[in-house]
Amino acid sequence: MSYNPMYITFGIYLIAVLLIGLAAYFSTRNFDDYILGGRSLGSFVTAMSAGASDMSGWLLMGLPGAVYLSGMSEAWIAIGLTVGAYFNWRLVAGRLRVHTEFNNNALTLPDYFFHRFGAKGQAMKVISAAIILFFFTIYCASGVVAGARLFQSLFDISYTQAMWLGAGATIAYTFIGGFLAVSWTDTIQATLMIFALILTPIMVYLALGGADEMSAALQAAAQSTGKEYASLLAGTTLMGIISTAAWGLGYFGQPHILARFMAAESVKSLHQARRIGMTWMVLCLAGAVAVGYFGIAYFGNNPDKVAAMADNPERIFIALTTLLFNPWVAGVILSAILAAVMSTLSCQLLVCSSAITEDFYKGFLRPNAPQNELVWVGRIMVLAVAVIAILIAADPDSKVLGLVSYAWAGFGAAFGPVVILSLLWKRMTSAGALAGMIAGAAVVVAWKPLTGSSLYEIVPGFIVSLLAIVAVSLMGKEPSTEVQQRFEQADEAFKKAV
Repeated sequence: MSYNPMYITFGIYLIAVLLIGLAAYFSTRNFDDYILGGRSLGSFVTAMSAGASDMSGWLLMGLPGAVYLSGMSEAWIAIGLTVGAYFNWRLVAGRLRVHTEFNNNALTLPDYFFHRFGAKGQAMKVISAAIILFFFTIYCASGVVAGARLFQSLFDISYTQAMWLGAGATIAYTFIGGFLAVSWTDTIQATLMIFALILTPIMVYLALGGADEMSAALQAAAQSTGKEYASLLAGTTLMGIISTAAWGLGYFGQPHILARFMAAESVKSLHQARRIGMTWMVLCLAGAVAVGYFGIAYFGNNPDKVAAMADNPERIFIALTTLLFNPWVAGVILSAILAAVMSTLSCQLLVCSSAITEDFYKGFLRPNAPQNELVWVGRIMVLAVAVIAILIAADPDSKVLGLVSYAWAGFGAAFGPVVILSLLWKRMTSAGALAGMIAGAAVVVAWKPLTGSSLYEIVPGFIVSLLAIVAVSLMGKEPSTEVQQRFEQADEAFKKAV
């Protein structure tokens, strides 16, 4: 009886994450546990979970594919993300952990915004939750597409079958185990991702024969295509650099990443988490860029093997892995793509579920619903959002990086300025926050259709949102004494904790 080692390693990985989901099920006692794990994550799990939930399938597919096509000029995305992530850990992480606790122990961003600005009216909850659902459903679709590409290429099945297979396991363990399952599996998945992204460029380098051979292959590829692959500036413009580096602005508004900060066991644990998380991130991004860049040399030297990419540059990591590794090792490494997809998709499903359950169901329909009921409503909402994301992802021509970039811009522009100023400026008002959210989201949606500009939507969206918050806040009355005192208490508690 014949067998494929890659299928076996994939099977072991999938069984492992489902068992983790089952273990988390027995540790989930209430809705707080299901949504934030009871605020019990230590430094290592916080760091790895934040990293894995951030770096979705685009890290192993979209970014290497972009570098393979255009060269190092696409590395500005990695540079911008690194800078943005560092300042997110520095400016937002600890403060958000403390402020959410002082604001009615908020479990979600909409709930935090609602209480931070005085808990008057439900518009804050409704609008912020609606923005989360809109952009996250698109973001979830990107994960479904990436997973489908992986299963389609490995198992020789149709795109539709691959799509349902790839999404199924993620939905299962998120449905069963909630936040704890997502965070625990994220830790394993982050380890797999860094292993794959360090090992694959090394194998390409060895396959080419060393530095001289790689340099010669890159020069030959540059001559044949007329591109300057080695330059950060070649083939791009100032607007192009701003657009790619501006990805870093998105960090301040990503609900699935911010949820990891909210779930940390303490502010002090976040210091160590930052060091671990940033080291992991730099190594992963460098590895992803190296996969695309070294791939230019490898396929330039081996044009007969280009067919392994099936005319899709986003498959370069899959192609190099299957060509260069023993099938047993390849199965482990390709599990890293599934890990990247599953880690991000699972936490996005959970954030959507929490927005619907906490901010709509509990907020409007069943304010006194028992904890067990809320947990099960949360699980049902995971299924509902997943089905919608799968329907969006049904187009086999969908591009992973394109879907991610749109959703990333939406969150960065709508929530980024609101989160930053809500933690740093006590004069900010509810009306200012609402104006910033709406303006940021609207600019992202309308920018390309109305202007046709190539400038990444997050840049004008972030700026307009920031200006709207400041202008509307200053034009209106100051926040109530109670709101300002609560801000001061939280700020003082953060300073003491640091």
